[in-house]
Amino acid sequence: MTSLWRNRDFTLLWSGQVISSLGAAISSTATPLLVLATTGSPLDAGLVGAAGTLPHLIANLPAGPLVDRWNRRLILLISEIVAAVALLSVPLAIWSGLFTIAQLCVVAFIQGVCFVFFGLAQDAALPMVVPPGQLATAIAANEARSRGATLAGPPIGGALFGLDRAAPFLIDGISYLIAAVGLLFLRRDLQKPPEGPAEPLVRAAVTGLRYVWRNPLIRASMLLIAASNFVFQALILVLVVLAGRQGGSASDIGLMLGVYSAGGLLGAFAAGRLHRIVSFRTVLVGVNWVWAALLPLFLLTTSPWQIGMIGALTAFVGPLWNVVIFTYAGVVVPNELLGRVMSAAGTLTWGVMPIASLAGGLMLTWAGTTGSLWSLSAIMLGAAIAATLSPSVRRAPPLAEAGSRPSDAETSTALR
Repeated sequence: MTSLWRNRDFTLLWSGQVISSLGAAISSTATPLLVLATTGSPLDAGLVGAAGTLPHLIANLPAGPLVDRWNRRLILLISEIVAAVALLSVPLAIWSGLFTIAQLCVVAFIQGVCFVFFGLAQDAALPMVVPPGQLATAIAANEARSRGATLAGPPIGGALFGLDRAAPFLIDGISYLIAAVGLLFLRRDLQKPPEGPAEPLVRAAVTGLRYVWRNPLIRASMLLIAASNFVFQALILVLVVLAGRQGGSASDIGLMLGVYSAGGLLGAFAAGRLHRIVSFRTVLVGVNWVWAALLPLFLLTTSPWQIGMIGALTAFVGPLWNVVIFTYAGVVVPNELLGRVMSAAGTLTWGVMPIASLAGGLMLTWAGTTGSLWSLSAIMLGAAIAATLSPSVRRAPPLAEAGSRPSDAETSTALR
C-alpha cells in the first residue's frame, strides 16, 4: 500500500492544520492570561471559556447534516477565513484601547462555531481522502499534529503574551489565513453524492442522534468521552490558577502547559502502534482508570513543573483513546451519515465543555484549587467505575472486526 505521506491531499490538509493548530494553541494559552490580567477574576475566565465552547452544545447538531449536504471543501475554507477575521479583531482592540471581556467572549464564540464546522467537515472528509486500511494511521497522525501544536503553542503563547498581550492573537489570525490558502489546492472530492433527496434539517439531526443512541457501544463511548471532557476542560483553568498561586509567571505557565502537552505528543506517536495490539475494551476501561489514579496527584504539587509532569502522564493515554474510538466510528458508520453521527456525538461529548468552563470558574471561586481538584477526581473515578461495569464495553469487539459486522444501529429501524 502506498505510504500515507505520499497521499497529496492528506499531506496538504495535515500540513495546513499544523500551522492553524499551532496558532490556536498559542492564542488559547494567552486567553485566560489576558482575562486574568484584565480583571483578575477566575469566573470571567470561565465565562470566556464557556463562550468558546458553547457552539459545541448549540451548533454541533445542525452542523452535522449541513456538513453531509454542503460542499465540505467550502466549509473548511470559510471556517478558516471567518476565524481569522474574528481573531485579528483582538489585537486591533488591544492596540486601540477598546478591548473588553465582552468582545473576547464574542470572538471566542465565533471561533468555536468555526471549529465545530471545520472539525466535522474534516472528520467526515477523512475517509474520502485516505483508504480504510490507513484510516487509523491518519487519525493517529492528526492526533500527533494537534498534540504537537499544544506542545509548542503554550510556551510560545506565554512568551509572546509577556512581550505584547496582542501578539498571540495576531499570530493565530495569520495562521488561519495560511491554512486557508493550503485548502485551495485540494483536488479530491471530499464527500459521496447524496442518495435521494436531502432530509429536512431537524429530521437529519435526529437521524444522527438515533444512530448514536441505538448503538450501545458508541453510546457508552460518547458518555465516557463527555465525562472526561468535562473533567479536563475544567481542569485546565484550575491548573492555570494553581500554577499562578504557586508563583508561576506567564512564561512558567506556558512551559507547564507545554510539558503537559508533550505527554500527548508522545502518546500520539505510541497510539499509531498500540491501537493494533491493545483491545478496544482495554482502552475504554483502562484509560479511565489511569486518569482516575493520576488526578489526585495534582494535590501534592508545589510547582508548575510538577503540575506539567503529572499532566503529561494524563495526556499520554488520551491519543490512544481517541484513535480507537474514532477509528471504530469511521469504519462502522456509513460515510454519507458520518457528519450527522459525529455532530450528534459532538453535541454530547463537546457540549459539556461550556458547562465545565463555568463549573471550573465557580469551583475555584467557592472551593479553591484544592476543593476543585477533589471534585474533578471524584467525577473521573465515577467514570472509571461506569466503564468497568458497562455491558456494551465488556462485549466490545476487537477493532479489526468492527467493520465486518453490522452495528446495532444499522440493523435497527432508526434510519428507515
